[in-house]
Amino acid sequence: MFVDSHCHLDRLDLTAHDGKLDSALEAARQRGVRHFLAIAVTLDDVPNLVDIARAHDDVSLSAGVHPLHRVEREPDVQAIVDCAQRHDAVAIGETGLDYHYDEVAHDVQRQRFAHHLRAARELELPVIVHTRDAKEDTLALIREHTDPAVGGVLHCFTEDLDMAREAVRLGFYVSLSGIVTFRNATSVRELARLVPLDRLLIETDSPYLAPVPHRGKPNEPQWVVEVAECIAAERGISVDEVAMQTSANFYRLFRAALPEAPDDVREALAQMSGQ
Repeated sequence: MFVDSHCHLDRLDLTAHDGKLDSALEAARQRGVRHFLAIAVTLDDVPNLVDIARAHDDVSLSAGVHPLHRVEREPDVQAIVDCAQRHDAVAIGETGLDYHYDEVAHDVQRQRFAHHLRAARELELPVIVHTRDAKEDTLALIREHTDPAVGGVLHCFTEDLDMAREAVRLGFYVSLSGIVTFRNATSVRELARLVPLDRLLIETDSPYLAPVPHRGKPNEPQWVVEVAECIAAERGISVDEVAMQTSANFYRLFRAALPEAPDDVREALAQMSGQ
């Protein structure tokens, strides 16, 4: 079984599926994907994600504002808390810092990130962190505001191994996307080999960053399998081991999503925990 721990289901290009999200999700299920975490880019997106989650028992959702998304009014901590509680979000985000682009001023990003981290701590929910070219500020804010017992994930991670190790020390997981399959992504494949397997997640970040051999096409959740296959090849282990461990990691981090897991998945996870 696989879990796509980060996908934008409300933004998928569904051309290959006759415009039907149901068809895209079913294609993923046929390949063994058993859970999807639908990620919000803005709080205004969350009600649409709720509709998707209500229609599909294997979809959970997050609540947050992307660091590069411009909003008319910055959400304070209470606004984020209220949205997440009202819509049964299992995580806060995606949030974080992206200094590679200048769409949103860095000081605004830092304040927004801090608000999300404080909301996550108040709700005891994990936080989904987007970070690019902002290593020191990202880690500093995590240290200041995050409870290591709750933690979070650095999603679609492409920064250095030192940052990954420090994040793990702070109670975080590291999620790898289709970038790990790119020919020039040698540093990301190093992460695939060296980050502890019990701290790895897999994702598509669809509709973005389709993995090899699908590059140039809109990404979709079923291709999280290619991410797992690449990690397995890099570590010299079976795809089944990557699939089961990253799925167990997902439910360990996103505890509020566990009741939505199928019975056989929960039984398998219970057996893994008892080993």
